[in-house]
Amino acid sequence: MSSKYALEPSVRAVLIDMGLRPANVLRRAGLRADLLAGGPVWLQQDEFFSLWEAIEVESADPNLPLLIEQAFTPEAFAPTIFAAMMSPDLNTAARRIATYKKLIGPLRLAVDVAEAHTTIRYEWPTDATPPASLILAELLFWVEMARTGTRHRVQPVEVTAPTPPVDAAAYRAYLGVDVTASTTQSVRFTADDAARPFVTANTAMWETFEPALRRRLADLDANASTTERVEAVLLELLPVGRTTVADIATELAMSPRTLHRRLQSEASSYQQILDSTRERLARHYLSDPSISAAEISFLLGYEETSSFYRAFHNWTGETPEGVRSSRVTR
Repeated sequence: MSSKYALEPSVRAVLIDMGLRPANVLRRAGLRADLLAGGPVWLQQDEFFSLWEAIEVESADPNLPLLIEQAFTPEAFAPTIFAAMMSPDLNTAARRIATYKKLIGPLRLAVDVAEAHTTIRYEWPTDATPPASLILAELLFWVEMARTGTRHRVQPVEVTAPTPPVDAAAYRAYLGVDVTASTTQSVRFTADDAARPFVTANTAMWETFEPALRRRLADLDANASTTERVEAVLLELLPVGRTTVADIATELAMSPRTLHRRLQSEASSYQQILDSTRERLARHYLSDPSISAAEISFLLGYEETSSFYRAFHNWTGETPEGVRSSRVTR
């Protein structure tokens, strides 16, 4: 389940509001015609990206993310987002969505609330190459949420994406700032705007919604294999240096012995998962020339860079510099 994306039936209404025929979009994406007729469905990553690309083609609008934001209404999106609109402010909404993001898809949100700014950063699965317009739509969503929640024209301080939009002027007019090219996918707000009260805040309704969200999250985790759950926890704990079996078992609310037993039943082991996760992340980080080997070592939970070098050579038979240079010369 961890590699799948949720699709709510309400997407049908969003497509219609955008002037699109849902049947045509689904047909172009190679998905069944009644996909949006029932309850929420889960799509594989390639199916989800194909659906998004079909929406791009059917809309024939080069500024699709802006078109989507014009159709923004909280109730037309996932329950997680609708519930987040009941938050007292953007900071709280971002933290809530980060907690329940797995109910929407496998991408992660990192929310950094600092003294001067709040930064929301996206981290997609390492094997994912989302369409550029999807990345932009995700980032613009936060601006629209801030404006809808506060009824104030909140302007972000900075928006970064790997592929800035071609029509830079249209996005500048909407955002108030340019979308800057970067390997990071993020949107940043001033501390004042991030703490600006939501007029949509409703504590009583949130308390009604949250138990259902918790149950859905628990059901999702229960359906995931132990291997998938260990991988998910490692992504959280590696950057802070917590890499022992005891660390992971504590996060999964089980004993190390139980963890070993469950992994063994899946023909896996903690060390295998740790090594494969580190190797996958290392290759991902090496694709970004701005991240040094020492920084990668830290992000993978190694105390010394030399330990990372030895491990990487054991995994690949190559050095980090060798892999990085081969990417550059392709």
